[in-house]
Formats: sequence, C-alpha cells, structure tokens
Amino acid sequence: MSALLATDGLTKTFGGIVAVDGLDIAVDESELVGLIGPNGSGKTTTLNLVTGFHAPTGGAVLFDGDDVTGMKPYQVSKRGIGRTFQISKPFGRMTVFENMLVPNVPYGPKEREERIWKLLEELHLDHVAEHRADALSGGQKKLLELARVLMLEPKLVLLDEPAAGVNPALMDEIIADIKQINERGTAILVIEHDMSVISELCERVIVMNAGRQVTTGTFEEIRNDERVREAYLGGA
Repeated sequence: MSALLATDGLTKTFGGIVAVDGLDIAVDESELVGLIGPNGSGKTTTLNLVTGFHAPTGGAVLFDGDDVTGMKPYQVSKRGIGRTFQISKPFGRMTVFENMLVPNVPYGPKEREERIWKLLEELHLDHVAEHRADALSGGQKKLLELARVLMLEPKLVLLDEPAAGVNPALMDEIIADIKQINERGTAILVIEHDMSVISELCERVIVMNAGRQVTTGTFEEIRNDERVREAYLGGA
C-alpha cells in the first residue's frame, strides 16, 4: 500500500531552535496512526507544517502523490487534509448548526443541509444543534470541530489531542466516533498524551523526540522499546 501522507527530511527551525529535524514519517490510506512524544518533541509543529500553517525550513510534504510543501492551509484542505486543534475554537456566538455552515463545500444547499444533519446525528450533536457553540462542553466542542472538518470529506484527518479537556464519560464516545470515521476509509493521524486512548485507537504508533522519529510500531512494541523510555524519562 502506498503512503497517503509522507514527509521527506521535513525540517523547521525557529531562530536557533530546531523544532522538526529531518523528519521522515508516513501514513497509509485508511490507516489510524498515533503520534506521541514528550512535550516539545515537535508533534504539533509537524501538523502545522503538513497543513500549511508554517512553511518548512527544508524537506518536503507529499500527499496523495503530490508535493504540497509550503501550500497555504486552504490549499491543503482542498487537497483532502482536515485538521483539528489542541484547543477547540468554534464560533462561540453562532449555533452548532451555523458553525456547520462555515466550511466551503462543493455541493448545493439541500445536500449540504442533509450532510450537516447526518454528521450531527453521527457525532451525537443533533440535540444541541440550535445551542450556541460557546455553551457546549469541552468534549462537545471537540466533536463540533471534528464534524466541521468532516463536512469537507477529507482523505486524511489530523487530530491534535482529542482527549484534552474532555470528560472521561464522553471520551469513550469520541473514541468510538474516531474508529467509525476510520472504518469508513478516512485515514487518521492522532496526537495524544493519554496512552490509554492511543492503545485503544491506534493500529500503529510513531514516536517523536527532539524533532525526529525515534521508532514506529504497534503500541505493545513501542511500549517495550528502550528508546521510547529514554525519550520520555531521559534515560532514567
């Protein structure tokens, strides 16, 4: 299976700080991959480079057979990459339904409305469709952000800490939703610090440290890898 997303020597420096250092990672079509590493290892910067929020200092980002290096976020989105953020920021004074109208979708009003209601139902937000987004819980805001991304029917979704600030009772629901999205064929790359979420979700895990890939493998393989322990514990 050919890689849907691949980075080739991806590098990003901020002044004298090397945030991403010659990174080579790949995500295959329909794969669900975890991206983990200690704070400051370059995970979110990697997503910013892939999605065009930062221009790389060096290297390349390849997606679906095309070079998308340095493209603007809206261009990357049109290619089929969706992305959520560590802190969800919906349009707070707009309703949930109104937030779902924001994405620039390539179909007419009737089909758009049908898709909105389908996604709201699938992500258990239909009962709050007329509520203001700033009245939602942290977990519901995460789901709304994911629903907006899915309006664009992406081939790949990048999730940045979907468990952060989420009530544990809702987290099981979010995990089930992510699995369902993946089972329909959407590839997913997820950054997460909660290892119980990673172990339940991900077929494969990529470990980063100091801007580089340390290793990749199943959760069991990386959990028993001495290099991973050193990355997290400093060799302790």
